[in-house]
Amino acid sequence: MRALYFKELSSFLSSTIGYVFILIFLIASGLFHWILSYNTNLLEGSEADLVPFFNLSPVIFLVLIPAITMKSFAEEKRTGTIELLFTRPISDLGILMAKYLAGVTLLIIAIAPTITYYISIYFLGKPVGIIDGGATFTSYIGLILLGSVFVAIGIFASTITSSQIVAFILAMFLCWFLFDGLNLLGDFGQLGDLDYIIKYFSLAFHYDSITKGVIVSEDIIYFLSVILLFLSLAITVIKTLKR
Repeated sequence: MRALYFKELSSFLSSTIGYVFILIFLIASGLFHWILSYNTNLLEGSEADLVPFFNLSPVIFLVLIPAITMKSFAEEKRTGTIELLFTRPISDLGILMAKYLAGVTLLIIAIAPTITYYISIYFLGKPVGIIDGGATFTSYIGLILLGSVFVAIGIFASTITSSQIVAFILAMFLCWFLFDGLNLLGDFGQLGDLDYIIKYFSLAFHYDSITKGVIVSEDIIYFLSVILLFLSLAITVIKTLKR
């Protein structure tokens, strides 16, 4: 699995797709947080924190992560190379995890440079260091967990079609629905006690909880469960492809 993992990661970093993903994320983030006069601008905020960054990043990932995962299996199926992949001395789970971990690694590589945002706000704050380091740390964990869920969803979508476009659209819809769609549905207030339950099962509910600065075990369990769910669905589809 390790060899395939490095191969997948290398395919991201040796082609334009990996660098485009990183650059678009950093450029979009940089524009909205440092240049454009908008409510996400960190310099125009009334408090020294990275709340606007952690609020906007999931929206950017809703588009970018499906874009990098759409080819993981769809392209292999379209070109027929998936048959060669199945002949390798590696289990179906190993193939899936290699692709998944490569996507998560690329996600972390893209997020890493934004540590400079924290350093900048730390020194720009009055007094210096007023930013809440603990809340920022837990927010980064929440962002990585959320992105990891998006990667799992994107890979699942890629297993069920040979069209990258279909995989992209399906993954983006699923990511949006689980992140914001369920949250909006619960906000309608038409289902009584079910409204809270619906919101509870949204990614946004648990992501917002972590970004408040407290990591609760149920939030971690929720994210890991959703990741496990979509990876389990993906492995089920992969096994059907071998029949």
